[in-house]
Amino acid sequence: MNIGLIAPAAALGLAAIGSALGTGVAGQASMGAWKKCFAANRPASFMLALFCGAPLTQTFYGFLLMLFIQLSQKEPLLLLSAGVFGGLAIGFSAMMQGRAAAGAADALADTGKGFANYITAIGIIESVALFVMIFLFLVLVIF
Repeated sequence: MNIGLIAPAAALGLAAIGSALGTGVAGQASMGAWKKCFAANRPASFMLALFCGAPLTQTFYGFLLMLFIQLSQKEPLLLLSAGVFGGLAIGFSAMMQGRAAAGAADALADTGKGFANYITAIGIIESVALFVMIFLFLVLVIF
């Protein structure tokens, strides 16, 4: 059996699990924030929906990593490592991004201010997933 064949599934699967967890947490917090606004008879910002969807992009990064691994002819152990550890890193980035988005949703509902700051923090967390994907692309090309 070629253990490298596990790698593409691990890259996409683990990234998607992180995205599911992150969007779940961010979605729950956004719904609570909308409820808080409605209960106080204040307008509920649709921008809260952006917080819900932020962790979804990591599934796309996992998909790109999966495709790149499938096209690679490198050693099976290297491919397996890239798929498992890359998928985990991307997935954890999505999970933590969802937690940050949940905090942002709560803060925006309370104050109605700071959206740009919250998106900036969420984007910084997103960078981790991007860096992992790009660096693994380079590893699979160079080594």
